[in-house]
Amino acid sequence: MVERFFSINFPDSPDNAMMLLTGPPSSRRKLSTKPPFLSQGIDPASDVFDRIQMKYVEDEEGINKFFAAFHMHDTFPVLVIIDDLGEFFNEKNCQQKYNSPRGRELAIARTLALCGNAINHANEKGPCMFLVSDTHHGETPRLLHIYKGWLNSIFTIKGNGIGSFILKNNSSLTKSAKYSIALQYLVLEEIYETEEQKYHL
Repeated sequence: MVERFFSINFPDSPDNAMMLLTGPPSSRRKLSTKPPFLSQGIDPASDVFDRIQMKYVEDEEGINKFFAAFHMHDTFPVLVIIDDLGEFFNEKNCQQKYNSPRGRELAIARTLALCGNAINHANEKGPCMFLVSDTHHGETPRLLHIYKGWLNSIFTIKGNGIGSFILKNNSSLTKSAKYSIALQYLVLEEIYETEEQKYHL
């Protein structure tokens, strides 16, 4: 499954339409002064970027309204991305709204359920994928138990301490990818099939 992040020819599967990409917090101030890091070989002038549409929402209500109206569309996007999902859920507000100390977890679970229903509906007419990004400070996301209930594939990013990063599919213990950033491009260095056997690209 890690290949989908590096190859446009990797086949999509409805069974893996819901994904989480998580890793340590990044320095947004530094990233905002640089162009996006595209995969090596991708032309930044490609007209495919003209098809990308941005929608700004302020909180969970904005996300819920967007997906609640999904069934009204005649056509659906190929991919929907929500960046930093956890940031849309204020812990105090969620606790008050659901009258529970676990209000934030309940709110995230309900939103993911709504997103899942919308994406499943879209997949009845054609491929539509859903990618959520979130950050974590430890080895795994704090809300991993919730994400596992709604997302088919969970990928984590971790630095290796020598300038490269490892992308691992948590649902597969036998595959991960190593990449680095060179000349403002995301470069895939190798994919590990197992700890003992790996192949270089």
